[in-house]
Amino acid sequence: MEAARRHDNVAGQVVMAAIKAAHFIDTAFLFWVFWMLFRYGPQQYVSDVGFRYNYYVAIVYCVMLLWFNRTYGAYLFGYRRIRDLAFSQALGQVLAIVAIYVGVSAAWGRFESPLIFVPMLLCQIALDALWSYVGNWFYFCERPTRRTVLVYRTALDRRRFGKIGGKPIERLYRVVAEIQHDGSFEEIKDQLDKFDAVFVAGVSSKCRNGIVKYCKERGIPAFFLPKVGDVIMREAVHITSFDSPVLYVERSRPRIEYRILKRTFDICASLAGIVVLSPLMAVTAIVIKLYDHGPALYKQVRLTKDGKEFEIWKFRSMRVDAEADGVARLSTGEGDSRITPIGRFARKCRLDELPQLFNILAGDMSVVGPRPERPEIAEQYYEQIPDFRLRLQVKAGLTGYAQVYGKYSTDPYEKLEFDLLYMSEMSVLTDLKLMFATIAILGRAESTEGVAGVTALR
Repeated sequence: MEAARRHDNVAGQVVMAAIKAAHFIDTAFLFWVFWMLFRYGPQQYVSDVGFRYNYYVAIVYCVMLLWFNRTYGAYLFGYRRIRDLAFSQALGQVLAIVAIYVGVSAAWGRFESPLIFVPMLLCQIALDALWSYVGNWFYFCERPTRRTVLVYRTALDRRRFGKIGGKPIERLYRVVAEIQHDGSFEEIKDQLDKFDAVFVAGVSSKCRNGIVKYCKERGIPAFFLPKVGDVIMREAVHITSFDSPVLYVERSRPRIEYRILKRTFDICASLAGIVVLSPLMAVTAIVIKLYDHGPALYKQVRLTKDGKEFEIWKFRSMRVDAEADGVARLSTGEGDSRITPIGRFARKCRLDELPQLFNILAGDMSVVGPRPERPEIAEQYYEQIPDFRLRLQVKAGLTGYAQVYGKYSTDPYEKLEFDLLYMSEMSVLTDLKLMFATIAILGRAESTEGVAGVTALR
């Protein structure tokens, strides 16, 4: 039992750090070699050139690579599949190279052929796959599988934690027992002694607090599905004006400088997006129009900050008569007969969302924020989840935590938690990370799944 519970193996941590460092150094070295070839050609040895300008470029590349790796979770060995790790690493490398190429070319006033970087990327992809395999292999070898118990209150809580099945984390924490419990911690305390880890979902606050203290004292890993109150408390501020520790919470009120920066960025990003993507939007509109001769665009009333209504613009992905009866319905995903073949492709590639750049430019939406709901759908949610109105503290957005880390069919309660989590961490850096993280999920099938079979309300 004690061997299974060991968590902080110093030697293992050193090896894992070495694996990450070796991959990063190899990636940086490859870039340096191909950058020299790009700038000076194959006639000159790399060692013969050492201008400071080249070192600055290499440093900028390394800094960007570190940031992208962190944004995309490129080194989360043990918790992600090999293909996901390799994809995250490769995506960060591609974006860093593109940024370097565009920036340097703009400074030079000319754009040289970037084809020299193609073999570099191919080498890096092979390197990424190799190191991802090595990292996951060592991670699992160094950490024994923990016998885990799932403590839950309702069937819905059980189903939410059941999503770990088939994922890499299942090799670290194998659920061997389940306890459905709606009582006190003392009633299940003796049962927890048999396990090396605990998953907790939906139990009462008093019981959960008991489990927290129990696991802390014994060094047992514990995973908890948060409640709305837990997420809200993340943004609490410690106030020192009292004799006792006091945490202060208020309505989400971003600082004025952040709001100015955010709005400025929204205007610049939407204008740039409209200019760059206008050919793609034109082609999409033409294809939709030619398919069934219906309108390419459609508008729909949505909710933004403080419940204000606005008309959102999207490319039409459903039949013209999809809601002929006037009843608002959520999509059920791939099996929804109302979605046209063109619309299905547009949704998968997120092309249907592009017209919302005009909503962002007009100020109805932001690039990052909670996705806007239809008033009719929101009212259904309010009846079962009154706290769902808390999403309206900030302006609606094109992307956010729920879109990056959840999917279309994510439980509304979980969407609320994701959105509150964003509000607790709102900053320019968070917005940038979510924007780049959105790139990584484009085309991911599960992120566009519908709501069929999902118990959405509680």
